[in-house]
Amino acid sequence: MAAAQAGQFQRDAGVPDAQGREFAWSDADFDRVQSLIYQRAGISLHDGKHAMVYSRLSRRLRDTGHQSFKAYLSWLENQDGAEWQEFVNALTTNLTSFFREHHHFEVLSDYLTAHKAHATWRVWCSAASTGEEPYSILMTAADALGANAHFKLTASDIDSKVLATATQGVYRLENLKNVTEGQLQRYFLKGKAANSGMVRVKPELQRMVDFIIVNLIRDDWPFREPFDLVFCRNVMIYFDAPTQRKVLERIHRVMVPGGLLFVGHAENFSESRDLFVLKGKTVYERR
Repeated sequence: MAAAQAGQFQRDAGVPDAQGREFAWSDADFDRVQSLIYQRAGISLHDGKHAMVYSRLSRRLRDTGHQSFKAYLSWLENQDGAEWQEFVNALTTNLTSFFREHHHFEVLSDYLTAHKAHATWRVWCSAASTGEEPYSILMTAADALGANAHFKLTASDIDSKVLATATQGVYRLENLKNVTEGQLQRYFLKGKAANSGMVRVKPELQRMVDFIIVNLIRDDWPFREPFDLVFCRNVMIYFDAPTQRKVLERIHRVMVPGGLLFVGHAENFSESRDLFVLKGKTVYERR
């Protein structure tokens, strides 16, 4: 067998490459992944993500029985089944915590308190991850408006696995360091025996939220009534400028005039003043 043919055989058969990796991994493979995740989820992977992409997608090769990235990606492109969701799940980042960027919840509390006469609140958390953010929103709302307020939260994510965790509402007690003792008593049940060290969100808080899958770059958003408030934090940093603008236009369409949009600390949309005007630290008002 010629040397070139032997090299190709090794790459396609999944023989460890010169770096000792389980699967051969090339710039062409990475470029292909970049293109597919951009098309599917709008995520722009920069060139420094080679190691992360290899590590996360290697699991998909093992689970699906493919011996090379080339074979896996070709198979993926030629079907429209559940593996696309697994592919997206593998490449999304889910960094979250309770009351992350705490100033937003202070703004939210003040805003809700100042508008207590508002009959029904409709709120969207567009990057729910494992649930810490939506439950932080709900605790803030219940504290500001009372437990009987008409406050309905839609919490979405593109990753189905993190939404499953969010729906369960079970967390390690040690991860609730930003939750006050009063909130812990009001909104969580502490585990006992084998579940010691764990907490579960109380049913009355869970009933205030619906968890759904929403892909921000697709046109099939399922919303029929406009939102008063939208949290879209630390999502746009993964999009390029044209995609950011497209998503902002869609968010604008699903909000009431004067509604508030909360974004991440590294996100700035000053070039979209025709849609939103800055009202405070990473808080915008819908025009």
